[in-house]
Amino acid sequence: MRTSSEEDYLKAGFKGGLKDKKVSVQGLGNVGYHAAKFLQEEDGCRIVCVMEHNGAILNPDGLNVEKIKQYHSEHGSFKGCSEGKFKANTSEFLTMKCDILIPAAREGVINQNNAKRIKTKIIAEAANGPVTYQAEAILIEKGVVIIPDVYLNAGGVTVSYFEWIKNLSHIRFGRMERRYQENQNNLLIKAIEQSGKKLSEKLISEIGKGPVEIDLVRSGLDDTMRNAFQAIRERYWKEEKIKSYRTSAMSMYIEKIFERYNTIGVYP
Repeated sequence: MRTSSEEDYLKAGFKGGLKDKKVSVQGLGNVGYHAAKFLQEEDGCRIVCVMEHNGAILNPDGLNVEKIKQYHSEHGSFKGCSEGKFKANTSEFLTMKCDILIPAAREGVINQNNAKRIKTKIIAEAANGPVTYQAEAILIEKGVVIIPDVYLNAGGVTVSYFEWIKNLSHIRFGRMERRYQENQNNLLIKAIEQSGKKLSEKLISEIGKGPVEIDLVRSGLDDTMRNAFQAIRERYWKEEKIKSYRTSAMSMYIEKIFERYNTIGVYP
C-alpha cells in the first residue's frame, strides 16, 4: 500500500484548493468552453491559455472565457482579440508551465514526442484519448497526475441517465419536494431570527428558496462523480501494481461488467 505522503493532490501542490490555479485549455468547443467557464467563474481559476487549431491566446493574469468565446465565434480565430496575446503556433503551448492542462479537442495530442516537455501538474483528459500510452508512461515517471477520460467524460453520460429517469417518470426533478423544502427553509430562517440573529435579505432569499431542477441535477452529478473518483482513488492507493488512475478505473469497470454478465448467466 502506498504511503499518505504520496497523496496526489499534495504532490501537485493543490492543498489550498483551485483558487488562482493556472489552467491551460486545448480546444474551446462545447467541452473545453464549459470546463474553462466553470473553473473560472465558480472555482476562481486563472485560464492563462486557450488553444485552437488556428492559434492560441495567452494572458498570465487570466482570460475572460466568455469574451474570448464570443470573439472566436464571430471571427473564427483569436487573432486581434484584446483579451490576450495571439500566437499562431498552437502546439508549442501544450508544454507551457501551468497547474492544470485540459486537452479537450483531439486524440493523441500528448505523445512520446512532447511528453517529456510537459510542465503541468495535472492533466484532465476532457477529450477522448488525448494522452497516448507511451506518453502516459513518461508522465507517470515525471509525477504528473492524469485524470483519465474514462472517468472525466462520464459526467455527460450521468446527466443523460438522469434525463432518462425523468422521462420514464414523466415528472421533472423537484416537482414533489420543492415547496416542502421551501417551507422547511423558511421555518429555519424564523428559528434563527427568533434567537436574536438578524439575517440579510440576500441570505434570506438564498436560504429560503427550494431547489429547482438544475440544482438537483448538478447535486446528483456532483455526488455521482465524487463517489466514483473516491472508489478509483481507493483502489489506486491500495494496489501497488496499479500505476495510474486509468488502470484503476478500467479494472473496476471490467469487474462490474463481469459481475453483471455473471448475474444474468452469461458466464458459468
